[in-house]
Amino acid sequence: MRASGILMHISSLPSEYGIGTMGAEAYRFVDFLADAKQTYWQMLPICPTSYGDSPYQSFSTHAGNPYFIDLDMLEEEGLLDKDDYEDIEWGSDEDRVDYSALYKNRYKVLRMAYERFKDTDRTIFELFLDKNEAWISNYALFMTIKDHHDGKPWTEWEEGLKRRDPHELWLFKEAHADEVEFYEFIQFKFFEQWEKLKEYANGKGVQIIGDIPIYVALDSAAVWVYPDLFDLDEDLMPKTVAGCPPDAFSATGQLWGNPIYDWERHKETDYNWWIDRLRAAVELYDVVRIDHFRGFDGYYAIPYGESTAVNGEWKKGPGIEFFRFVESRLGKLPIIAEDLGFLTSSVLQMLADSGFPGMKVLEFAFDPREESNYLPYNYDKNCAVYIGTHDNAPIRGWIDELDDDTIRFCKKFLNYECGDMDGFIWTFIKTAFACVGDTVIIQMQDYLGLGNESRMNTPSTASGNWQWRMKKGAYGGRLAEKIADITSTYGRCPR
Repeated sequence: MRASGILMHISSLPSEYGIGTMGAEAYRFVDFLADAKQTYWQMLPICPTSYGDSPYQSFSTHAGNPYFIDLDMLEEEGLLDKDDYEDIEWGSDEDRVDYSALYKNRYKVLRMAYERFKDTDRTIFELFLDKNEAWISNYALFMTIKDHHDGKPWTEWEEGLKRRDPHELWLFKEAHADEVEFYEFIQFKFFEQWEKLKEYANGKGVQIIGDIPIYVALDSAAVWVYPDLFDLDEDLMPKTVAGCPPDAFSATGQLWGNPIYDWERHKETDYNWWIDRLRAAVELYDVVRIDHFRGFDGYYAIPYGESTAVNGEWKKGPGIEFFRFVESRLGKLPIIAEDLGFLTSSVLQMLADSGFPGMKVLEFAFDPREESNYLPYNYDKNCAVYIGTHDNAPIRGWIDELDDDTIRFCKKFLNYECGDMDGFIWTFIKTAFACVGDTVIIQMQDYLGLGNESRMNTPSTASGNWQWRMKKGAYGGRLAEKIADITSTYGRCPR
């Protein structure tokens, strides 16, 4: 089925309160997608962000980001008054998310909502807790303990809490039951708003493509609760951490710092942790993009404590047998494999055997010195085509970084010899739409013609990422009509 969609995280939606939410603007964006005849809204992970504000480094594999809870919707429920949040300084730049302002103020406002919630009917809340008992009580307790340790990672807590001594955990939970329930309440409201938004999107013919990182953060409830599933030493510190080796983009590689899985232990437990994680993902989203898919075939392990990724080594992952086992438990899953990076023949074989569509990125295609697998004439139908992902520059910023030979080859391939930048961007978009690949996803920044000021992430940089926000009124009817026309022209309107 030929289809198309737009990549933009919830955080990038316009909002008067510092960051995009699941409120009115999200519904307006769904209407825009439907008017533009788009099948997909692709997002980044919607989990809580931790240090560095990256959605790929979270305190939880299951929880939702509290910042995305819409305050106006809580006000409509009677859980907030406008005065509780309207006069707060949520950030001075409508184009950027100010995470420090959110961290300082958002939980205070949500706490006000929780205090009013205590006097309401708790029936649905209790049902939510029962349904999500497998993860939510551990997550809420983890966050409460973290608060009482001034945000310190669990590896620095006292031994009883660090090693999850049952008696110590019980004593702490009894002493801080109200704070634990506050974190449970936040998740209740997040998923209540999420389910309504997703139902609305699906009713408009728009499916949600979600994103799950292959790895989890060391400082997360997942590692705290299941340390035996990770390559940790007797002190519960990592022996090895994840990353990527040096390449043309980085002489020292990428040091992500996530703990490595103990795949043998996962196999011994019938991959139950992964089964639960993937089951939750396909219930949450319509399609799931798995980040760093090649890590299931082979992964790069770096000794803990290294300052760069230079001294790592490749190790064998669980391979296709993992996905065959998952399919035997959950059936065939709607997955997009993020298969970018260093691809060996075994990675390519695993992807082919899985049947999942891989990814093609047009911005990687135009090297005049050699033929690229990312040139459209090398695509097959079973792939998802991007001009760029959240890790790439928008077209306007990307072309500013190219040498003359690459620009010349790109324009020659696109049959675009002269004209303004807007024309070049739309030619690029049409080239993606015209390709044989079943799915095409375009960053919203490219439809808006924005440059590097709107780039979502620059890999191997520690600050300035994940902040871009779309200005209020930046998109509307004319843009939707233009996208709809292209979508129809290139046969990507399955509805």
